[in-house]
Amino acid sequence: MSDTVWASLRRTFFVRYDEIRIRLARSLGSKELADDALHDTYLRLHRSDAIGVIQQPESYIFRIALNVATDKRREERRRASQAEVLASIRPQDEALDLSRELEARSEVEALKRALAELPPRRRAILIAARVDGLSHEVIAERFNISRTMVQKELRRAVSHCVERLGKSESP
Repeated sequence: MSDTVWASLRRTFFVRYDEIRIRLARSLGSKELADDALHDTYLRLHRSDAIGVIQQPESYIFRIALNVATDKRREERRRASQAEVLASIRPQDEALDLSRELEARSEVEALKRALAELPPRRRAILIAARVDGLSHEVIAERFNISRTMVQKELRRAVSHCVERLGKSESP
């Protein structure tokens, strides 16, 4: 029985995809976040656990997508606060002069801005690879994409950050 409910939800997802996407993008204020949330929502609809009758499948799918997007935003905020902590830690025996510290803070802020400009999936892949140290295979599995796509996304993310950091240095 629950297999048919999940199959029905997947059918509703495909049939009403455009309407759900538009509504979600409007609610979230971001088409990219809506697209990422819908991708993860689709993956969540491939379950086999027991589920009761769903009276409003489109609303149920929309709520899943909103929850996914909320989780993604929380994760991004958590990552940003970790970056701030790491940026503020410095070796005890090395005293930085004020100009170097200001320059370092400026670079961190420029990197934050560059990361914020990236599409959510690309940013998450970059963080998974460079901060969390995950392998390309693990990242590919996590995002349900190929290793080649992980490599392309990483190259694009790094190129974007390098370009943005280079622009922030020029007057």
